[in-house]
Amino acid sequence: MGTLTIRNIDDGVKERLRVRAASRGHSMEEEARVILSQAMGGVSGEALWTLSRHLFAGESGVELAQATRANDRPSPDFSNR
Repeated sequence: MGTLTIRNIDDGVKERLRVRAASRGHSMEEEARVILSQAMGGVSGEALWTLSRHLFAGESGVELAQATRANDRPSPDFSNR
């Protein structure tokens, strides 16, 4: 994971970040990561489920052919142990 240093943040912005982080039980650093992830379009958890249901409502899906497994290794035999 990378590191990001942000300089010259307005004192009011920093204070609002501190209050927001505290209200959610996060550190300021964690809250900044959450905000950046959301701003960059990261959707996860319940929001991802809701979005997928909305985008694919009414779709019945497609049938896919079963993959062939002809070249798989045999399962190991642990019967002697």
